[in-house]
Amino acid sequence: MCVTERAAPAKGPPVGAPVASTVMPGMNSTPMKRTAAWLLAVVVCLGLAACSSDSGGDEAARSAPSASDFPSADGKSIEELRSEQPESDLVVSPAASVFEPGSNRYPFGVFEVDLTQVDSAEVALYFAKSPQSEVEGPLPARVESLSTKPAFRSLGVEAPGEARSYYVVEDVEFDRSGPWTAIAIIKDGDGFQSSRLPSPVVGQFPGVAGVGEKAPVVSTPTAASVGGDLAKIDTRQPPSSMHDADLKDVLGSKPAIVVFATPAFCASRVCGPVVDVAEQVKAESGDGIQFIHMEVFNDNDPSKGIRPQLAAFGLPTEPWVFAIGSDGRIVQRTEGALGIREMTGIVRNLKAYESGEKTDSAGGAGSDPAP
Repeated sequence: MCVTERAAPAKGPPVGAPVASTVMPGMNSTPMKRTAAWLLAVVVCLGLAACSSDSGGDEAARSAPSASDFPSADGKSIEELRSEQPESDLVVSPAASVFEPGSNRYPFGVFEVDLTQVDSAEVALYFAKSPQSEVEGPLPARVESLSTKPAFRSLGVEAPGEARSYYVVEDVEFDRSGPWTAIAIIKDGDGFQSSRLPSPVVGQFPGVAGVGEKAPVVSTPTAASVGGDLAKIDTRQPPSSMHDADLKDVLGSKPAIVVFATPAFCASRVCGPVVDVAEQVKAESGDGIQFIHMEVFNDNDPSKGIRPQLAAFGLPTEPWVFAIGSDGRIVQRTEGALGIREMTGIVRNLKAYESGEKTDSAGGAGSDPAP
């Protein structure tokens, strides 16, 4: 989850340590939370140095291993599971911070202690409401690619340290609000190692615009509103093609995909790839849908705080992707890294919603799609 309190880029984690999503200023202001945010910023980097093929990332980089390959949780507490395995030298850290009761998408990264990215680990997650309560798991993770076709790659996206893939577990069930205990168990040859994760706090950010709610009616800048000077509203190089329409004018008339991300100032180095992914999906399967890319900082200057559009959506982190129906309701929302396969799933769900079909979360991402 790349929770890091937002500051100027120079204050962020070093290149090669991308973070999934970044907590905005004012959202996490106590000293303890700031310390925790900084620690997570250091260890969370969901970018994995792989998957640079020209396949366009429309397949999982690696499927999830079988749950039967990992220790059973039957009759054991989560602390017993953790203590039965030697402590891993790898760091496993979440790449999202917004969780709600119900089914959740849980992306994460795996790293050496020196922040070297790891993409070859086989990992399963385990969750429990308390150290002694019933355990949910093992939940094996798959690896998803952030790669796009060359025509959709922005400048610098293939530089050393840029995020190229991420781990994800779908359908993590949290049945109660509050902090949960989480661990990862990593296959190590014929044995296993364990790693403790920061506690996910379910229901910590209730102000984020939710699935089924009407999307906030906010105006987003367009190419026309800045006289064609896209550098004022887009830090991607070259600027994205997603500045044709104002969200205020689209709501209630056309389905939309809204991408909140800042390619140049994202400490995670994830935002650039996510915008590239949106560009490819827009071109290949986005017919009939308005794609809008919204930058994060006022005047593209981190020292000036976040733009009012992010505040209106209640976003404590970035990047985020919102799928919004032509009725103005939020159909799906997703925090953190998104590859072609998951983004295409979101578009498919949005089109199904528009046609009155039941949406399918398989291949999608984020909170449960609207029924």
